[in-house]
Amino acid sequence: MIAHLRGILLEKHPNQAIVEAGGVGYDVTIPISTFTAIGETGAEVSLRIHTQVREDAIALFGFTTLQEKALFEKLISVSGIGPSLAIKVLSGIQASDLVRIIRSGDVPMLVRVPGIGKKTAERIVLELRDKLEAVGTAPSASKGLPVSIKEPIEADVISALTNLGAQQGAAEVAVRKAIEAGTAKEFEPLFRRSLELLR
Repeated sequence: MIAHLRGILLEKHPNQAIVEAGGVGYDVTIPISTFTAIGETGAEVSLRIHTQVREDAIALFGFTTLQEKALFEKLISVSGIGPSLAIKVLSGIQASDLVRIIRSGDVPMLVRVPGIGKKTAERIVLELRDKLEAVGTAPSASKGLPVSIKEPIEADVISALTNLGAQQGAAEVAVRKAIEAGTAKEFEPLFRRSLELLR
């Protein structure tokens, strides 16, 4: 199983990174926080990997911190939570905040993530509340990292929101409102504020 991947970042999108290692390009599904943290194309990246093997495919899920990988693996252990939904949860809520939210039983905060209904949120809290001791509450490694001004931030945020299930028009309106409200034009804060405005 692949547990770690280091190589050159060939491409990155809000939910995907293609990393070349040993002449092979690996397609890795990533959360928003990892997208923000891994830098620009051409840079060397190092990702913690969760490998999922199915009959028809092998899928790689990548994270910049052990905390995020551990949370992902806890989430997919919950009945009804698959890898795609777990990535959405980690994209919608910062890892350190997610630990606090689950421990405190804050169901309304979990429901704000597209695809998470009340019953699913309650199940996450019920099954994981007492299983997060080893995960810790260290701040996300990506917090506060600058985003290159070369990237079309608004377009990336809209793309990330639509990847989470938002309608294109609604995503565009949310991003515009977030900018008008004074949100910094950096990917992660703009994405999180726009996500809040969608609800």
